[in-house]
Amino acid sequence: MQAADATNRLVALFDESHGQRFLAGRDGPLDLSRFAQVLADQRFEITTTGRELTDQELAGAGGLVISGAFKPLTEREVEAVTRFVERGGRLCIMLHIGPPVAGLLHRLHTSISNAVIFEQDNIVENTPANFRVTRLRPHELTRGMKGFSIFGGWALLNTRDTIVAETSPGAWIDLNGDAKRTEGDAVQSFAVVVTGNLGRGRFVVFGDDAIFQNQFLKEGNLLLAKNLAAWLSAISS
Repeated sequence: MQAADATNRLVALFDESHGQRFLAGRDGPLDLSRFAQVLADQRFEITTTGRELTDQELAGAGGLVISGAFKPLTEREVEAVTRFVERGGRLCIMLHIGPPVAGLLHRLHTSISNAVIFEQDNIVENTPANFRVTRLRPHELTRGMKGFSIFGGWALLNTRDTIVAETSPGAWIDLNGDAKRTEGDAVQSFAVVVTGNLGRGRFVVFGDDAIFQNQFLKEGNLLLAKNLAAWLSAISS
């Protein structure tokens, strides 16, 4: 896939057509302007779209970022994004809630938990849904890292591809809705970042969209963003 323009800058396209509330062009604490700057530092041209994700809309992009979608992708959009990756594009998905991208995740052989993860280890600000992830597997995305923080994340299940980061074995999901860890809850290590290949392209899914928001983009989260920018820039030709 052609991923650079006449100035030899890569194009990173941020989807803003699915009810996103946290945007690349705004500077609020939950927005993504600092993450966009990290990509720009990796010689990306940052573009956004509020239009339907079609083959034509994606044609000039080398990387596609879908972060914090609140409205579902249509089946036609799922097909277009799938073709984009198969032709050599890179896809990055950050989840706020799962249903809007469930169809696309299915095409990536990835499913999402029906409730957020709670931790017992490395809890941030005494909130079990906020925690540091320190179980990292060797990968381009984790190069040089000791961990990063999540602020309300979902467990990911990918049956074909690579788990990049996961919780401690004592993490749990509140299956019975009583807001406390009880016998009926799922207790295990859960994947929170998965990546894989599709055709000539690659994708990565993060179980949280807060990781790269402005107020959290520091320390391990910032290093993860820089690694992600490098990973996105290595586009198939």
